[in-house]
Amino acid sequence: MNYLKPALALAIAALVEPAAAADVEAGKAKAQQVCAACHGANGVSVSDTIPNLAGQKEKYISAQLKAFKDGKRKNAMMNAIAPQLKDDDVANLAAFFSGLTGATGTAKSDLLADVTRTSVKFPENYADSFKPYTTINFEDRKQVRVYYANPVALKAAKEGKDLPDGSYLLVEVYAAKLDADKKPIKGADGYYEREKLAFWTAMSREPGWGKEIPDILRNEDWNYAVINLDKTIKGGVNQAECLACHKPLDKESYTFTLKQLKEVASK
Repeated sequence: MNYLKPALALAIAALVEPAAAADVEAGKAKAQQVCAACHGANGVSVSDTIPNLAGQKEKYISAQLKAFKDGKRKNAMMNAIAPQLKDDDVANLAAFFSGLTGATGTAKSDLLADVTRTSVKFPENYADSFKPYTTINFEDRKQVRVYYANPVALKAAKEGKDLPDGSYLLVEVYAAKLDADKKPIKGADGYYEREKLAFWTAMSREPGWGKEIPDILRNEDWNYAVINLDKTIKGGVNQAECLACHKPLDKESYTFTLKQLKEVASK
């Protein structure tokens, strides 16, 4: 009698053996921990710009998460979050969301308190104590932004250190002047001419500020904020979007403009 070699037998068994069933409860727990900040704990998103996941096909959700993990599908937030998911997480999430009833009408989930709450305050008299270190044109938004750093951040950058607690980076966001074709007008310095100040954005850190933020989103103790022209903190801002985009920058103090900051600080 002929017998299959052990290795071949195992290979065939692996092919015919059904895959382990996904753990829906584990998927629910992961969704509440990770996905709820944007897609809602029950797959109904918090915004019209974010897709609902409730009732989507299981294979579709799994395929999209794997594409984000591999970088084959591009999205700043998901390309930061998906690689942190294990294969089991992907399968469990897909099983959980696919088993939910799809959203109807304009239903939305509430924003999570842990990622809408911010400890950032407006820095009074920043023009006298902070240093401008770079300016960036945002063509798609027809804006020009001026970046400022406080003395704590400047000192650390000058010394080549990570930005520590007490660091504060503030951005003045200006609407650009437009020409007759509604295109931003550039000045002699190459930057868009400023029409008016629209708002500020800020990122700052102090001990414990990140303790309630899920680890998969947490940027150490950094908090983010949008600041209105009356110097109040804008409510209803989903920090999850900021946290996810900055998450891959852990080696740069979670800061997109650290290189420019170091260059100015070293002068």
